[in-house]
Amino acid sequence: MITVTFPDGNQRAYEPGTTAMDVAKSISHGLARNILSGSYDGQTIELNDALTHDGTLQFFTWNDSKGKEAFWHSSAHVLAQAILHFYPDAKLTIGPAIEKGFYYDVDFGEQSIGEGDFAKIEQQMLEFARAKSEFKLRSVTKAEALKAYRDNPFKTELISNLEDGTITFCDHADFTDLCRGGHLPHTGYIKAVKIMNVAGAYWRGDENNPQLTRVYGVSFQKAGQLKEYLELLEEAKKRDHRKLGKELELFTFSQRVGQGLPLWLPKGAALRERLENFLKRAQKKAGYSGVITPHIGNKELYVCSGHYEKYGKDSFQPIHTPEEGEEYLLKPMNCPHHCELYKATPKSYKDLPVRFAEFGTVYRYEQSGELHGLTRVRGFTQDDAHIFCTPNQLKDEFKNVIDLVLYIFKTLDFTDYTAQVSLRDPDKPEKYIGSDENWEKAESAIIEAAE
Repeated sequence: MITVTFPDGNQRAYEPGTTAMDVAKSISHGLARNILSGSYDGQTIELNDALTHDGTLQFFTWNDSKGKEAFWHSSAHVLAQAILHFYPDAKLTIGPAIEKGFYYDVDFGEQSIGEGDFAKIEQQMLEFARAKSEFKLRSVTKAEALKAYRDNPFKTELISNLEDGTITFCDHADFTDLCRGGHLPHTGYIKAVKIMNVAGAYWRGDENNPQLTRVYGVSFQKAGQLKEYLELLEEAKKRDHRKLGKELELFTFSQRVGQGLPLWLPKGAALRERLENFLKRAQKKAGYSGVITPHIGNKELYVCSGHYEKYGKDSFQPIHTPEEGEEYLLKPMNCPHHCELYKATPKSYKDLPVRFAEFGTVYRYEQSGELHGLTRVRGFTQDDAHIFCTPNQLKDEFKNVIDLVLYIFKTLDFTDYTAQVSLRDPDKPEKYIGSDENWEKAESAIIEAAE
C-alpha cells in the first residue's frame, strides 16, 4: 500500500498504481467531476497517471490558476489538432496557456489564416473535443523525438536543447505534440471555444528569427461562461483608454512623429500636469529632492553602468556627433544619471539617506507589433526615484516607499491591486552586479518591509 497525504494533513492508503482520478472518486464523485489537474509532491501530474509511492496529492479546479492553466493548455493542443486538420503542411511550434486563454505559434508557410477562418476552426475544435479523447503523456528518447520532428526545424531546435531522458510527448486521438505535461483527463471537458485573433510573432521572441502566426483562443467548461466572458470584453472596450483618450481629447499619435510616441493634447496635458503636481507634493513631503536630467546620454555612461551590455539591443541606434568616436543614446533609463548626480558633490554618511525623484522621459525601442496605446510605447515619462542610504537604513527606507505608494493609491482610490517582490535568479549570477552579501541584505530588507 502507498500513503497519500492531502493538503489538510489527512492521509489515506491506496494500492500502488491507483491514479489521482481514482483517489478523487474515492473521496467523492462531485470532486472527481470538478478537478481539472493535480500535483504530487509539488510536481505537475496527469490525473490518469498511476501513483507508485507515498506522497502529497493536491487537486486543482477551475477556481485555481493551475486548474485554468491545465484547461487552456489542453485547449491549445486541440487548437493545434484543428489547425493541422485544415492546414496539414503547417509547422507547429509552441502552445502555452496564458493569463486569459491560450495561443499557438504556427508557421503556415505559403498559406495564411484570417478572421474568416475562425468559425470553422472553432467548430472543428468542438468536434474533436466531443470525442473525449484521453490525454496521455509518454517518455521518448532524444533520438526518437528528433526523428519524429525531422521536418519541423522549430521543434527540433527545442528538442536539441533538452536532455535525453527528460523528453515527453502528449497524445490524444491521432494527434501528438512535444509537451512537458499538465493536461485535462480528456478533451470532453472543453465545451466552448473562441478564436480571439491572430498576430505576428517572431520565433522565440527574436526579430532575427522567422516570423510566425500566433493564433489566440479562449475556452470554457460551459457555453454560458464564454458568453459572459465575451460580454465582459465588450464592456471593457467601452472603457479602453485608447477609446477614451480619443473621445476626451487627451492624447493622440501621429505616423509622422513616429509609432509609439504619444502626443498630449491640451486637455490631456492639463490632466497630466495636475497629476504630476500632486505626486511632486507627496514626494517632497516624503523627503525626496526633485532633479532633472537630459533626454540623451553619452554611450560611455551606459557602458560604465552595465546597462548597455544588458539592454543595448533594446535601445535606439546611437546618435553620432561630428566629433569622431562620440556617441550618444536616447536615455533608456534614469538610474546612471542619478548616480552621476549623487557623486557630483562630496557627502558624509550623516547626509544619508539622499532621495532623488524625477519625472524623467525615457526611450526604448519596442517592435511595432508590441505597441499598444499608452501601455506599450517607445517614449514614456517615469515617476522615478533613487535612494542612496546605508545598509542599516534599508528596511526603514523600503517601508517609507511602501507607505508612499499606499498613500497615492488610497488618494487615487486604487483598491484592486496586488504586490510582487522581484528577486534575483541565483542560477543566473551573470545577469546581476554587486556582491552576494549586498543582494542578500537588500532582498531581506524589502521582504521584511513588505511583510
